[in-house]
Parts: sequence; structure tokens; C-alpha cells
Amino acid sequence: MEVGLVPVPPPPLVLDLADYPAYVPFVAAGPPRLPQPVRAMLEAGMKTDDSAAVSALVKFAIQTNPYDKDEIRDLHRAYNDRRARELAAMTAAKIARIRASGVLELWEGQVEMGAFRSTGNTSNFGVTGAAKLDRKGINWEHMLQARADYQEDRGQVTRSQYSASYQPRYTLDEGFFTYGRAQFERDKIQGFAARYSLAAGLGYRILDRPGMTLALEAGPAARHVNYVDGLDTTTWSTLSSVDFDWTLNPTIKLTQDASAYVGSDNSTFTSLTGLEAGMAKGLKVKLSYSIEHETSPPPGALKTDTISRFSLLYGF
Repeated sequence: MEVGLVPVPPPPLVLDLADYPAYVPFVAAGPPRLPQPVRAMLEAGMKTDDSAAVSALVKFAIQTNPYDKDEIRDLHRAYNDRRARELAAMTAAKIARIRASGVLELWEGQVEMGAFRSTGNTSNFGVTGAAKLDRKGINWEHMLQARADYQEDRGQVTRSQYSASYQPRYTLDEGFFTYGRAQFERDKIQGFAARYSLAAGLGYRILDRPGMTLALEAGPAARHVNYVDGLDTTTWSTLSSVDFDWTLNPTIKLTQDASAYVGSDNSTFTSLTGLEAGMAKGLKVKLSYSIEHETSPPPGALKTDTISRFSLLYGF
């Protein structure tokens, strides 16, 4: 009997697959939000008027929260828009106030006074004083200045200097201005009973930003001198000057003023360096050092004259 072969069915196919994850429902979510502490820091900084400090805060916030940079920039943009509107309103109000003011209004100034006294081996007495008035309009600026230095040594006058000046400025364009200057000086120790100077020219504000200003001036000048020996002279010269102010912080200010009258017979170079420190509202203490150099002084007078001053300054 013949036995037949019985076919064997193939083994079932088994797929070794990972377990199918459970269904995750869709949840609507908004864009990433700026963390509340960071937002509070920015909003606190933006309540101030210090745009530079706000820009530094914004830069730091973007570096530490890069995914929220759009929201941070929106806050910064809103702050800049608000500051622009505030500054525009302040400028409009200032211009309206200037237009409505009289000639004797809107003047600002400061008064400086100092003195010293010594007895014993030496007997010295000296006083120094100065006053400055300034009025800024839309295009015009007017400056009045006066200074006096007097000193006695053993009853003999060793310093007797007096000066006064008036200088108007007219703004031409951003940075450029024209100016005029009328000045009177009296210093018998240096050999002249009176010296009158008239000058006019062009100036440029190299720096004009909060806390720091730098202006240069140059132009022709005429000088008339009455010497103590009775001789009178009138000469032409050129005048150049530098005016630099730097507010280091709310209480410390550095000033530097220098000028040069360059003429054919005599040239005058002056420098006044000052350091002001606030003591109370409107009241400051000032330390200054001035140099005046004449290339051809009258006979018997020294070419270089210096003076150090320690005085109180009151602004109004």
C-alpha cells in the first residue's frame, strides 16, 4: 500500500511590533509667553526716562529668553513710542513758553563766591567772585559773564583782575552756529587799565548730548588796550575757543574753557579748568585752576599768570 505525502501548512506569520500608543487628544495652546518675573523687570525699567538703561534691559532679556524676543521687542517698541510722544509734547510746550516769554524771563544762572585770609608770618587776604547768566531761546542763546579776583599781601595789592563779557549765539543748522563776543578786562598788575575785545565767527557743537557738550569757535577779533603807562593800541587778531562740559554723575561736573587771541603784537592764551561737586539743592563746591599767558606783556609784567580757586557755587 502506497503512503502519500501530507502537505504541512506554513507557520503563521507573526509581526513583532511595538505597542501602539494610546490616543493623545489635541489641546489648543497659545504661543509661548514671557515669564512674569522678566515682564515685571522690563515694566519697572520702562517706568523711567532712562532710554539707555531700558535698552540694556531689553538686550539682556532677549539673550536669556530668545523664544520670547517678539514679545520683548513689542514692549520696547511701545516704550519708545510713548517716550517719543512725551518728548514731542515737552518740546512743543517749551517752544510755546519761549514764544510767550519776555526779554527778562527764562534766564538761568549761577553765582560763585570764595575768600581766604591768613595771618602770622604772612598777612594775606583775597576774594574771588563770578556770575553767569544764560538764556536759551528757539534759535538764539545769550550768555553774560563777570568775574573779579582781588588779593592783598602785607597790605599791598598783588592781584586785581576784573572781566565781563556778553556773547550771543544763533543756531544755523544742527551743530553749526554763529556767535559774537564783547569783552572787557582790567588788570593793572598785568599792565593794562582796560582791554576791550570784539569778535564774531562760526562755531560747531561737536558733542551735544545729555551729560556732555563740546563746542568750538573761531573768527576774527579786534582789541583795544589802554595801558597803565598811558599808551593806547588797537590791533586785529583771531579768536578761537573751546567750551567743554561733562557731567560725570548727578553731583559731579567737569568743565574746561580755553581761548586764544592770536595777534601780530601780542597773543593771549587762557585756560580755566573746574570741578564742581553738589552739596545741596542748588549749592555746589567748586575747585578751579586758571592759566593766562601773554606772549608780549608790558614791561615789568610776567608772561604767565595762574590762580587756584576754592569757592561755593549757587545755581538758580
